[in-house]
Amino acid sequence: MGDRKIEVAAYSGHKAEECPRSFLIGGEQIDIASVRKTWIEEQEDRQRKRFFKVEDCDGFQYVLYYDEQLLEWFLVLE
Repeated sequence: MGDRKIEVAAYSGHKAEECPRSFLIGGEQIDIASVRKTWIEEQEDRQRKRFFKVEDCDGFQYVLYYDEQLLEWFLVLE
């Protein structure tokens, strides 16, 4: 099963889409209480993805990433 494309409201600092603040899944808005971890993965074809392990206000954790080539956000489905 592939990752799920999602809509994300993000803070944009000196980089576009710098840090996620909330996202929509199944029509429900999930507010992000904290970003627990961030990292970047770069493929051999130089495609970069910025990952964010986040926690919502209820303590549930999610892994989101921003695909810098597609300019889209995804939820990692495990």
